[in-house]
Amino acid sequence: MPGLRVLVSAGAAGIGAGIARAFREAGARVHVCDIDAAALERLTAESPEITTSTADASVARDVDTVFDDVRNTLGGLDVLVNNVGIAGPTGPVEQLRPADWERAVDVNLNSHFYFARRAVPLLKASSANPCLIAMSSVAGRLGYALRTPYASTKWAIVGMMKSLAIELGPHGVRVNAILPGTVEGERMDGVIGARAAASGVSVDEMRREYLGKISLRRMVTVDDVAAMALFLCSPAARNVTGQAISVDGNIEYL
Repeated sequence: MPGLRVLVSAGAAGIGAGIARAFREAGARVHVCDIDAAALERLTAESPEITTSTADASVARDVDTVFDDVRNTLGGLDVLVNNVGIAGPTGPVEQLRPADWERAVDVNLNSHFYFARRAVPLLKASSANPCLIAMSSVAGRLGYALRTPYASTKWAIVGMMKSLAIELGPHGVRVNAILPGTVEGERMDGVIGARAAASGVSVDEMRREYLGKISLRRMVTVDDVAAMALFLCSPAARNVTGQAISVDGNIEYL
């Protein structure tokens, strides 16, 4: 993928950083934005070829600034990886605060719209097999008790992807969603801890419960998700669009 111009939102850590590094190692030119300036500094210290912007993806003006930077650094765009997302609140629906619901929608869903609306004109102008990858979740195909705001936004992302695949297909732009399952790392540790507390069980018991729902009985890694992103942007996937692809070891239920 030498020379491919790639933007990864929320790409300073976790899955986003793994995807950014994977594209860079494949020869792409990569720009990353994130709300965490310190994490961006750590990323560029490790990978100085990656350019960055500090931005809150839930704020349309910040996203506009990111695309000003993308034009200056990349001169156009061939791939958007819409990776922004937060865990949101955990608890019974009647106990959730409206402000927490709204924050989850702002970050997990509205941000995807803000990035897509600015990226699409650039993708339409690309001649490099352009594609948009939306990061959803296995919670975007299964119900998820006690995590209603998160699951609702992840289902909505799949609906947005399906619609954009139809809308942009005639322009040669492919749109797919990746649905990661239980991904090893600090964020998943926090999710398991919060759900254990809400359910009144130990963290170890909740971790065993999570693994017991996965056919392969193991979590996936950031590298697993990054590999799928690389495949979807490769010539091998030139006719893959409109798909919600799980990378989860087959989570049977949540």
